[in-house]
Amino acid sequence: MKVTLRKINKTPLDFEIKSNEIAFKGYLQYHSGKLILLKADLNGLLNTECSKCGEEFELTVDEKVEFFISDGLFSDEDSIDLDVVESFDSTADLDELLNSELELIKSDYHSCENCK
Repeated sequence: MKVTLRKINKTPLDFEIKSNEIAFKGYLQYHSGKLILLKADLNGLLNTECSKCGEEFELTVDEKVEFFISDGLFSDEDSIDLDVVESFDSTADLDELLNSELELIKSDYHSCENCK
């Protein structure tokens, strides 16, 4: 799902997308300058590998996601406490952002029930 950043204003734009058994639900809202705030929840089950034994298992995901999306190059790092994702085509690809968040979770250290 692609969203045109220039159409986002102070009124939150709600979204919900799903990938397998994961729901990505939240909103986009204009913050200031070229920045759009994304606030969302990631909930569901994610297939990942145990970092100890290598067996695949289902990980329960319940995460809050919050970052800015910049419409173009972002250069004022000192004034922002959150991460900033830059978009160079004036769109936010929510499917791509979801996949990035899932890969970030998978890259962490996880243990299956047998290895805990």
